[in-house]
Amino acid sequence: MPTSRESEDDVDAVFWNRTARTYSRSVIKDLAGYERTLSATRDLVGAADRVLELGCGTGQTALRLAPSIGHITGTDIASGMIAIANERKAAAVCPNATFVVTDGRSPPWPDPPFDAVLAFNLLHLIKDRPRLFQSIGRALKPGGLFITKTPCLSEMNAVIRLAIPLMRLIGKAPSLSFFTADELASELTAGGFSIIDRARHGSGRTDFRVFMAARKVDP
Repeated sequence: MPTSRESEDDVDAVFWNRTARTYSRSVIKDLAGYERTLSATRDLVGAADRVLELGCGTGQTALRLAPSIGHITGTDIASGMIAIANERKAAAVCPNATFVVTDGRSPPWPDPPFDAVLAFNLLHLIKDRPRLFQSIGRALKPGGLFITKTPCLSEMNAVIRLAIPLMRLIGKAPSLSFFTADELASELTAGGFSIIDRARHGSGRTDFRVFMAARKVDP
């Protein structure tokens, strides 16, 4: 019998598969902020590094970063997203990017592990983040980096926060988790990471998406 966590993962995969093509046509609203995030990430990873991106979606970010690193593996629970990522990879002729479907419960960690793990616009979709951080720690080499930029939904306008659960009920939003940037930082520290960078890359006066880079702390 599937667990509640498995059921949520399956429901969310259905949601993202259904919206994959629409999502792939969406326009980045704050392109300058996105470019700042890419630049900050490139500054942190090396040219020979092996990188894992969790929740890679349609592969846009992975393909932008691929020329700057050794190899990037992008994973997502939605096969529809990965199909589009592979289409984009073929069009870009990018041999050092690989895209695979994972159900989120048994991710394909390789041996040896990665130099860096990325998770952009993902952590607010994860209910059990401590468990995820444990998995990320196992995927990283000693001293490896976890780099994330994620919406902190608890910092959003109250009206939007109230609307999100209603959207979830009618199938217009996936599972969502609410936290602040400080709460996320505390979770990362408790999960065995030392934060080395924390910033807001948005171009507007307010930005509820926090960028963090954290180094795996070895016992």
